Amino acid sequence: MSRIGRKPIAVPAGVEVTLAEGNVITVKGPKGTLTRTLHGDMIIKQEAGEIIVERPSEDKMHKSLHGLTRTLVANMVTGVTTGFSKELEINGVGYRAQKQGNKLIMNLGYSHQVEMEDIPGLTVEVPAPNKIVVSGADKQAVGQLAANIREKRPPEPYKGKGIKYVDEHIIRKEGKVGKAKK
Repeated sequence: MSRIGRKPIAVPAGVEVTLAEGNVITVKGPKGTLTRTLHGDMIIKQEAGEIIVERPSEDKMHKSLHGLTRTLVANMVTGVTTGFSKELEINGVGYRAQKQGNKLIMNLGYSHQVEMEDIPGLTVEVPAPNKIVVSGADKQAVGQLAANIREKRPPEPYKGKGIKYVDEHIIRKEGKVGKAKK
């Protein structure tokens, strides 16, 4: 049996979970509302302030879906209560970011400024010119937006210039070494 899949998901106070036909789950909380359609084979029950995910058989596919389904529901509950965030760091001379209205404007060493529109449901903050914080209730959307921002100028291995996650480690390379002259 899946170790992750059999753990019950505690529903905190102030969170409302609704199960609809076809495994459509809606979670409402202080940070917003999330809705997701889960695989139809999985059995999702709500009992005494907990959500329990069960699988119908021991098929390989059902075993794979068991832990995944439980984790998706747990992430929805966590998202509407505490939320998720990703921090990005900009390294490089003259590289910086700023927020203007609902746009993120970045100077990344190109001949033009890189502009990105805000996505509804997510907040992008720039606490310092070299730091970007993406936060929201949907874990997948937060991660995707952070990856899209990082994609504009990924870190390079020689000087470490570019946009990287705060907890990311860049493996550095040594530059070219010239031949010794005779």
